[in-house]
Amino acid sequence: MKARELNNLGVPKGPVMKIALEAVKNAAKDGNKQAEMRERISAVVATPDSFTADPIWGTLASKLAGVFEAQARYIGREDPAPWKQWGDGLEAGAVDQMVNACKLPVTVSGALMPDAHQGYGLPIGGVLATKDCVIPYAVGVDIACRMKMTVLDLPVETLNKDQDRLRNAIERETLFGVGAGFRKKREHDVLDADWTVSPITKLNRDKAWKQLGTSGSGNHFVEFGVLTLDHEDLGLEAGTYLALLSHSGSRGTGAAVCSHYSSLAKEAHPELPRELSNLAWLDLDSEAGMEYWAAMNLMGEYAAANHACIHHAIKKNLSVDVLLDIENHHNFAWKETHGGEELIVHRKGATPAGDGVLGIIPGSMGTPGYIVRGKGVEASLRSASHGAGRRMSRTAAKAKFNWKEVKRFLDQRGVTLMSAGLDEVPMAYKDIEEVMASQQDLVESVARFDPKLVKMAKAGERPED
Repeated sequence: MKARELNNLGVPKGPVMKIALEAVKNAAKDGNKQAEMRERISAVVATPDSFTADPIWGTLASKLAGVFEAQARYIGREDPAPWKQWGDGLEAGAVDQMVNACKLPVTVSGALMPDAHQGYGLPIGGVLATKDCVIPYAVGVDIACRMKMTVLDLPVETLNKDQDRLRNAIERETLFGVGAGFRKKREHDVLDADWTVSPITKLNRDKAWKQLGTSGSGNHFVEFGVLTLDHEDLGLEAGTYLALLSHSGSRGTGAAVCSHYSSLAKEAHPELPRELSNLAWLDLDSEAGMEYWAAMNLMGEYAAANHACIHHAIKKNLSVDVLLDIENHHNFAWKETHGGEELIVHRKGATPAGDGVLGIIPGSMGTPGYIVRGKGVEASLRSASHGAGRRMSRTAAKAKFNWKEVKRFLDQRGVTLMSAGLDEVPMAYKDIEEVMASQQDLVESVARFDPKLVKMAKAGERPED
């Protein structure tokens, strides 16, 4: 019996789940069948006080009794915090998660971007402002997931005439997949930072070093494409340029930080009802809160270093100069002033879009992305989408599409795919043009990027995002 089934039977996620899994293991050793265990767990959840002396289920019953007692004392906001949505027809589950997030007593305001889809706790594309606290799951599992683009001093024709040179640079200079790491580790100043700010970062420093310069799995990619500037901007003349774009985050160490501090947040707030349990927070003046904040910021530095290593290695491999460098990260929390007070603004799959701030909003492996300049709209907490956003689940995409039709789609757009999973095909994503049209008040498009040579993790890799 797995955690999902136990959760469906009413066992809350977090520390109680570990106790429940241990009880199930002991019950199995004692000869209990699956049907018997399901029946017994349902009874324990319904009346935990009746089972506190049970030799197998007693510990679980006692813990559940305490959790349910705390939940009974929970007092949420009298009225939900205000929030605003961009885009029509958003996934119902994502909207529900935003509604729930705005019921938290610590929430001040929120916003939902047009690329939104359901996530853990806060939806992907959700922006949430809180007071004096941080929510690990509102930051996300892949802390500081990031976009970086460099415009290279190479003719655009290289994409057709010397594609093997570009393909070789990607293959040699970064690695894809869960756990991927270099034998010969990359060097970067981020390794000189204080990795003892959290026991999790201290424990994972060597792992992080090994993975420095790697690209992970899921929707992470490295790709070459054509950047089109219609007007002189960004220090470049109007025209077309060859550009390198990457998307990845803080890899295994960031995931470990999220897992550890999410558990601590849930332990600190057993009173939260089931639909809010993944939105448990850490007070910034608590030991755990200060540790998480320091670890999250370190992961931001690490994610930036990760991209810097990828781009530097590929630039060096190609022996070219960089004409322009733009980057931004999402899946992060910032201290910002809104409405005259300092708030913690969580952007889970949302791009910072302060007045004049540059950002990158990609489409998919076969559709364009855009460099944008923020307009600083307060109602969106100065945020915009971080991409096109999924329009169907990974499972649905793998069941619906096949590589023959995907190849036809990509060939029509002149895109060469080096590797990817079927769950990341362009048709699994929303129309990027509709998403951009939905947020014209939030950002202005400065330049268009069309991917032409794309590499992602091979099919079969589990997602990290």
